[in-house]
Amino acid sequence: MADAMSLVHRLSSSGSSLRGALPSLHFPRRIPCLCKAPLRVVSMAMPGPIARPDDPFLARLAAAAQTPLGQAQLAQSSTVSNDNPPLLNIVTDPLCMAAPAQVERATSYNEHRPRKPPPDLPSLLLNSRIVYIGMPLVAAVTELVIAELLYLQWLDPRQPTYVYINSTGTSRADGETVGMETEGFAIYDTMMLVKNEIQTVAVGAAIGQACLLLAAGEKGKRYMLPHAKAMIQQPRLPSLGQMPASDIQIRAKEVVNNRDTLVSLLAKHTGNSFKKVAKIMQRPYYMEPRKAVEFGVADKVLISQFLQLMVQFFVDLVAWPRSDVRNPDSRAMG
Repeated sequence: MADAMSLVHRLSSSGSSLRGALPSLHFPRRIPCLCKAPLRVVSMAMPGPIARPDDPFLARLAAAAQTPLGQAQLAQSSTVSNDNPPLLNIVTDPLCMAAPAQVERATSYNEHRPRKPPPDLPSLLLNSRIVYIGMPLVAAVTELVIAELLYLQWLDPRQPTYVYINSTGTSRADGETVGMETEGFAIYDTMMLVKNEIQTVAVGAAIGQACLLLAAGEKGKRYMLPHAKAMIQQPRLPSLGQMPASDIQIRAKEVVNNRDTLVSLLAKHTGNSFKKVAKIMQRPYYMEPRKAVEFGVADKVLISQFLQLMVQFFVDLVAWPRSDVRNPDSRAMG
């Protein structure tokens, strides 16, 4: 039946006579309609977002579609393209997915899964108001430390800031200069500028300019761990290569000025005289925690609570009166 009907349509469109072309076929005068119900033309409107109570994203999107802004966005996107079905236009059209539902697109379908990547370790330390200096003082380290100090002051100028130091200053462990002396002075000036109380802790090495930062902490709150080292030394002149003699003289004069500045700042924070610090700094001067406390670079040595109790026990034992031991008969006489 379907083949016959297609042939009828082809012949009728070509203008030829149907009965002359197909005399052997019998056609009824009236072909019955398979659809008993009358056909109606239905105007399909742009469907809105699917509402599901258990899905927070779709629920917020459906609620946003009922607002005047959402209705306006749906009306603007009502011109459906022939290439895409209407439902796909709602998702692909940026006007339909714009605010106020845009913020909810980041909603996680798993409430127990973190909604953002975890922060890095320096950010976690910064959240506890800890600024960690764990590299030589080069330009990148100076920039980060100054930014953290200024940020913590903006966050709360009344809370203390803890600066943990494990740095070889402006040189590496082998003595090669990697940064300018002004890198340490920049951090020092920022520590003096901010309103926060700066507490410093030496957790490894505090050498050169790093030792200055340790000594620049709040008086009485400069700490060292039991096996930390502090060392002060003169600034060093980097390799000059094929530089003219006049330029070498200018550089050497600048190094001498930086040395005098470093000596004066150390004398200010340690309580020693300028001459004493300058004499000691003629050669590298290493200090263990106890020696650093005596010199004035640090104030206390941080040890565990158990060790503190043991030290206090032995101190009390040494200070215990020994009259009964010297005279055993005194207890009997009493």
